[in-house]
Amino acid sequence: MAFSRPRLSVVGAGFVGSTVAQRMADKELGDITLIDIVPDMPKGKALDMFESSPVERFDAKITGSNEIKDVKGSDVVVVTSGIARKPGMSRDDLLKTNAGIVNGVIDAVKEHAPNAILIMVTNPLDVMTFLAHKRSGFPKNRVLGMAGVLDSARMASFVAEALNVSVKDISPMVLGGHGDTMVPLPRYTTVSGIPITDLLPQDKIDAINKRTQNGGAEIVNLLKTGSAYYAPGSSVVAMVESIVKDQRRILPACVLLEGEYGLKGSWQGVPCVLGRNGLEKIIELKLNDAEKALLARSNEHVAKAIEECKQVLGL
Repeated sequence: MAFSRPRLSVVGAGFVGSTVAQRMADKELGDITLIDIVPDMPKGKALDMFESSPVERFDAKITGSNEIKDVKGSDVVVVTSGIARKPGMSRDDLLKTNAGIVNGVIDAVKEHAPNAILIMVTNPLDVMTFLAHKRSGFPKNRVLGMAGVLDSARMASFVAEALNVSVKDISPMVLGGHGDTMVPLPRYTTVSGIPITDLLPQDKIDAINKRTQNGGAEIVNLLKTGSAYYAPGSSVVAMVESIVKDQRRILPACVLLEGEYGLKGSWQGVPCVLGRNGLEKIIELKLNDAEKALLARSNEHVAKAIEECKQVLGL
């Protein structure tokens, strides 16, 4: 019987997409197709990655393509394609442009990989995840947004730095939308099982929370041009690995809530069990009144953005 590896596609071969492809290959998660509209660029990157395999000792077939139809048969499709806001471009312009790109990708996935699990990375993340779900008609377990893993990883990094301990022992938790209304949860963030509220003074925790919320902007300001890609790439791969290996890890992801956390019809980052079927289960944490208020604020922000999307696109 012929052995078949999982088929993984990454749409968008920029910094984030190429980082995702390389790290999936390093982990031997499956055979990878890297897709982009720039002529020959994804083919060149794919070939370069493949030529690293004898050194890094991984077995994975990596191909590049300029044809979106080459998502055909994919088990998981990661969507990173889109543009950043440019001078003179309004938020509506950005939304229209990225929505148009995402809609084209989703249409192709629906036609050529109708059983795929979608992981959205394109910004604005929460809105694009909503749009992918609506456009594809896929069940909610197969449409996920990557943000919570990244936001939590940033929080864990800052906690490790503040305590001068290994990042390996830190289990962070961040809820909410992907933006400055995200909700870091110090009570649920632990170091070897010890809540950081027992290890750090409140002013240090407040500073970590604020830096977590502004984590993306901090990197953009340092880079001057472009945005983060190493940590976002690793965060995507953690989700893909849990899915294709059916690890059933509990990872935060942007998903559709239908009553969980008292929210209905909302797209929010919450802890989820990720396995072979994509979203296997939503974990509902017991929040105190202050945490509930912060999540409600985040939900209002995301809901407003989605309404703007509907108006701009005439949905």
